[in-house]
Amino acid sequence: MPKDLTPCETAERSIIKKYRKTLWNPFVAAVKRYELVAPGDKIAVCISGGKDSMLLAKLMQELRRHTDRPFELTFMVMDPGYAPENRRLIEENAAALEIPVTIFDSDIFDVTVQADRNPCYLCARMRRGFLYAKAQELGCNKIALGHHFSDVVETTLMGLLYGAQIQAMPPKLHSKNFPGMELIRPLYCVHEEDVISWKNYNHLQFLQCACRFTEERDAADDGVGHSKRQEMKVLLRELKKTNPNVEKSIFAAIHGVQLDTMVGVKSRGKEYSFLDLYDRKLET
Repeated sequence: MPKDLTPCETAERSIIKKYRKTLWNPFVAAVKRYELVAPGDKIAVCISGGKDSMLLAKLMQELRRHTDRPFELTFMVMDPGYAPENRRLIEENAAALEIPVTIFDSDIFDVTVQADRNPCYLCARMRRGFLYAKAQELGCNKIALGHHFSDVVETTLMGLLYGAQIQAMPPKLHSKNFPGMELIRPLYCVHEEDVISWKNYNHLQFLQCACRFTEERDAADDGVGHSKRQEMKVLLRELKKTNPNVEKSIFAAIHGVQLDTMVGVKSRGKEYSFLDLYDRKLET
C-alpha cells in the first residue's frame, strides 16, 4: 500500500519530478552560471510569504540536500506590519512546508504609507536594509531573494520606459552599506508562470504584498491599478501575441550589451560619454 505523503513531501517531490524541467533545472542552472552559492556560505533566505520566496526556500533546501559543496541556510521572515491573519498565513504555510522560519518585526508599512511618491520603491529599499542587518546579525554572508525571470524582464522594460535608463536586475550584488554581504537571486532563470503552476498543483495559498497600494490595484477593474509592474505584465502579454519570444529576447539582451553602440554609460557612479567609449575602443 503506497504511503500517504504530507503536503511538504508532495511539494518537494513535485519540484524534483513534475517540475524538474521548469523549476529545478533552471534554478540549478542559475546557481551554477552566476556562481551564487559557494562552500561554507551561510545564506539567509528571505521569505515575504508569497509564492516566489516560499518556492525559493524549498529549492534551497533541496539544493543543500543534494550538493557536494556544503553550505548553511537560515530562513528569515520580516513582518513589516502585516495584519494578524496575514502573519498567521505565513506561519501556517512555513509549518506545512517544513520551513523553520525566524520572524522579526519592523514598522515599514507605517513609514511607507505616509510617502507621497514611490511608496513601493521606498518599501523595497527599507526591506532590503532590514534584511541585510538581520542576516548579518545572524552570521550570514548572503541574503537570497525570490526575484525570478519575469521580474528581471519586467524591471528592465520598466527602467527603459519610465526610468529613462537601460538597467537590469543582476543575479548577484555586493552590498555597499553592509561590507561582506552579498545579495543573490537563485530564481533568476525561473519563469513566474511555472511558479504559479507549482503553487496550484500543490493547492497552496500564499500571501500577496498585503499593503494598501496592492489592495487598490487588485480592486481595479483593469487588473493594473497604479502599479507600473502590473502595467509591464499587461504590455508583455500583448507583445507575446505577435512575438512569443519577446521575454527571452529581452533577457538575452541584458547578457549581450554592445557598449560601443551606447552614447553614454554609467559604471560605479562614473559617467562615460560616447567619446570616452570611442577613445577606449581606439586604445584597444
